[in-house]
Amino acid sequence: MRYLVDTSIWSLVLRRDEKHNEQLVHLLSELIDKKQVVLCGLVRQELLSGIKQPDQFRQLKLRLRHFKDIPVTTDDYELAAEFFNQCRAKGVQASNIDFFLCSLAVNNDLVLLSADQDFLRIEKHIKVKVHFVKV
Repeated sequence: MRYLVDTSIWSLVLRRDEKHNEQLVHLLSELIDKKQVVLCGLVRQELLSGIKQPDQFRQLKLRLRHFKDIPVTTDDYELAAEFFNQCRAKGVQASNIDFFLCSLAVNNDLVLLSADQDFLRIEKHIKVKVHFVKV
């Protein structure tokens, strides 16, 4: 099984100013060691955005280069919109980015690894596999 790791997980693991959740660090390290982690360009951009120190930016950019981006297709965007519409009809709201990540996970047979509770609500209405990590 391969995992699309959401920004929420990466952010928790990469934070230096707070004590890391050791179980989360262990889980992500194990998945990386088994080559089960994939990345998408949007998560890469979110992780790199807002880093004030150029050296930190370069270091993270180089670390993330280890992971290839999932190719994105028109089908991914269309499915994301379909998911958005399905969930909205059920009263569930989330960001366009969340629905896009769900479409990538579904279209590439990935599990979405996240600490974002929005995915728990979404998962009830569409066929996306979510591994939710409570922190």
